Amino acid sequence: MPQQPATDELRRWVADQRRAGQADAELLSAMRAGGWPDEAARQALQPPPAPGRSSAPALAGPQGAGCIDVDGHAVTVLCRLRKPDLVVLGGLLSAHECESLIALARPRLARSETVDTRTGASEVNAARTSDGMFFQRGENPLCQRLEQRIARLLDWPVDHGEGLQVLRYRPGAEYKPHYDYFDPTHPGTPAVLRRGGQRVATVVMYLNTPARGGATVFPDVGLEVQPVQGHAVCFGYAAPDPATLSLHGGAPIIDGEKWVATKWLRERRFD
Repeated sequence: MPQQPATDELRRWVADQRRAGQADAELLSAMRAGGWPDEAARQALQPPPAPGRSSAPALAGPQGAGCIDVDGHAVTVLCRLRKPDLVVLGGLLSAHECESLIALARPRLARSETVDTRTGASEVNAARTSDGMFFQRGENPLCQRLEQRIARLLDWPVDHGEGLQVLRYRPGAEYKPHYDYFDPTHPGTPAVLRRGGQRVATVVMYLNTPARGGATVFPDVGLEVQPVQGHAVCFGYAAPDPATLSLHGGAPIIDGEKWVATKWLRERRFD
């Protein structure tokens, strides 16, 4: 059984089979049946990184940095994990930026939706009991400033990110553990990937500090990140695979509300 990562030959085979009309789920099964390790098979389904660019954001910023200056805005590295690829940041947003983003989002809130894995369209999901809305990328000066800050901090192009999503969780609301990448075995995934490719990282920004509850939980590693206004948790998943340990969820709110802004980063330009 081959032990190396996906080879150029395997990637060419995948490309040929796609041109012949084979679905990714069928290709994944064929590679597994042919003896390829699961990780290598999933890698082969992903496009190679563009020349001169890393295949994933630099989540921790400069190596060894406890405090990072991003265009005059100080961001503190509070916690860093290697697996999952995760960093907790203090002060990514100021209190004023948090409150302003809430004020802009509040009039446009509606029941949150998720991607329908069968079709690639959006749908209301019982696992996600929050209200939310999306800003278009660069929709207003505040979004532009935050998007530029994240891009500089993580060394990832602004146009490789989705627009900011703002969510409000009321008492009892939660988001059960899930993955943010698009599973290549689901029939709706090819339609989603045509617009920007895979998600490769998530930035969850806390816009307020709830009275009780609402931690971001990572069940595979026993980590809970408490929501504190202005702080953020960033985590990457270089491959769409549970081995990234990126399973996460939003614990129920016990008292008060939780407001978060989420930014998903894509492997290619997102239009």
